[in-house]
Amino acid sequence: MSASQSLRALINNCALPASEARILLAHLLDKYYQLPRSALLSRDDMSLNELAFQEWESLVSRRILGEPIAYLLGKKGFHAIELLVAPGVLIPRPETELLVDIALAEIAKHNRPTKVLDLGTGSGAIALAIANASPLASVCASDQSAQALVIAKQNAQSLKLGSQVEFTQGSWYEAIDQEDQFDVIVSNPPYIANQDAHLTQGDLRFEPQSALTDFGSGLGCLESIISGSNQHLKPGGLIAVEHGFDQSKAVVGLMQAADLRDIQTHLDLAGHHRVVSGRKRS
Repeated sequence: MSASQSLRALINNCALPASEARILLAHLLDKYYQLPRSALLSRDDMSLNELAFQEWESLVSRRILGEPIAYLLGKKGFHAIELLVAPGVLIPRPETELLVDIALAEIAKHNRPTKVLDLGTGSGAIALAIANASPLASVCASDQSAQALVIAKQNAQSLKLGSQVEFTQGSWYEAIDQEDQFDVIVSNPPYIANQDAHLTQGDLRFEPQSALTDFGSGLGCLESIISGSNQHLKPGGLIAVEHGFDQSKAVVGLMQAADLRDIQTHLDLAGHHRVVSGRKRS
């Protein structure tokens, strides 16, 4: 390839699927020319300058090797916000938006200031999406990774949500005071079993393993979060956790063992069991 090629030719001659090539080119048009994605059609005869072309070749090479597009772009859309993402955090997935919607429905029922705890916040996706959608939410977001919290705080700052979201470091409930209680607890913890083949495939190869697997059965973190929830939920408070497509029955069992009531399973947009919620007894 040469820098003199048109945008149209770059897409047609690219080893990547055309849809991915367009995403990368749109990113470069915005970065170097402040042009919208529509320029891929309206100005498809233009060519990139040398600096943009060099980055184009680098992005294509990295993507061919399997690096996730979200890491290449440094950002990912989630719910109604855009987040900075980097290799130190899990890439937010559309199915995780279900947790946000469940929390927002609970806040709407309260119709008053509501304390929310997001355990294992990563990029801050869940906490910040909740705060962005509801001014009634006061969110505490924890993670044991200092690297993740740096990114989460940057996202809070860029979204101007710092006054609504407090970040704290530690493993699950160790990150908060023993007497702290919340109206809602949400978490998307590591739930992939240690030997699961998916960990060596696709985007997962590049994401932090500690955000994907508990290095055991896949239920260890879920058990810790659910068993400790009664101490940190207000009476009648709600906990909702994301889990693997085949873990719903096991997670319901963990909630029953924790003496939670009103246990419900929730389907994601693909029709898979993705979240289980339960309540502390009033």
